[in-house]
Amino acid sequence: MNTRNAALVMKKDLRGLSRERTIVLAILLQLFVALFSSFLMVGLTSMYDPSALARFSGVKYQVGYVGESPELENLLRESNQFQVFPMDLSTAVAALGERKLSAVIHVPATAMDAEDPVKITLYTLQNDIQSTIVNVKLKEVFLDYEEELRQVRSGRLDLIPIPLEFPASRAGPGFYEFIYGLLIPLLLFMPAIISAALIIDLITEEYQHHTLETLLSTPMTMADVVWGKVAACVVLVPLQAGTWILLLALNRIHIQNILQILAHVISFSLVLVLIGALTALYYRERTAAQFIFSTTVVVVMLVVLAFPGNPLNLIALLATGAAGMGQWSVLGVTLLFCCGLGLLTHVYAGRVSTRAPGE
Repeated sequence: MNTRNAALVMKKDLRGLSRERTIVLAILLQLFVALFSSFLMVGLTSMYDPSALARFSGVKYQVGYVGESPELENLLRESNQFQVFPMDLSTAVAALGERKLSAVIHVPATAMDAEDPVKITLYTLQNDIQSTIVNVKLKEVFLDYEEELRQVRSGRLDLIPIPLEFPASRAGPGFYEFIYGLLIPLLLFMPAIISAALIIDLITEEYQHHTLETLLSTPMTMADVVWGKVAACVVLVPLQAGTWILLLALNRIHIQNILQILAHVISFSLVLVLIGALTALYYRERTAAQFIFSTTVVVVMLVVLAFPGNPLNLIALLATGAAGMGQWSVLGVTLLFCCGLGLLTHVYAGRVSTRAPGE
């Protein structure tokens, strides 16, 4: 392979990428996700974790209280989130059915220092949006009541519990799960998928536009052309991934091990790009090549994701600083796979015909 010829092909394809509307729109979509990651995080978190937005509600909810535990009743009143109405159970449940109450709490007459556990029964309306918020607010009060019970009954413990202190999340319990488990792997591996799809377009359009013969009439070989296009696709990956990491940093999202992350993303991207190049060289027609490539990628991803050390989990661990030495083994295996695919691509590129299918 002539490096100079491959570089000329790479420059030609990079200049032409600005005219590819599909690629430009895909990059703009990633840019939107990265720029507004904090906004998306709050919206998506609230879908599966209503407690993330519960603190923004300033309404006082009417609650029926049935029981003889003044400690819990005082906690409900002190929370300034509920209007507590002591009443009997049947009246309270009837008022709840008429939607005059938001919830009913039934507490049996069990002393805080009693041997028996305190069993609290909560009555709410089914399939009601307001009940979701009320449950979240009541959960906070119940946790405070549980803490008081633990202190009163701490004399029964034979062992001293180890206190655990967790860092406060700035955006609710789902912040870290969404950012490090979904957003970062999604943004960093999206350029790999885009580049792999791009290599198919770059190779098949040479066949369909009958420009491959012109390129090969120069001192270039088919391997030079293919490797130039592979380089043009791979060089986009660290540029995009680095940009997303920078934009996430501007959103005050701290990412560790940036160099290792980029190394894994580039190696995984090269695997996908080489698979796409082989597919395009074999079919030489965009629709068929894209379909076969998409099916192959789905199968490969399902197999890879079955292993704990898959790239998505590894990126999340690296971003949080929790990855061990096993990351280098994964990188080494990926690079060996890249070498094998690269050799296969180089050999096959030298054997394929310049004719498009059907000619």
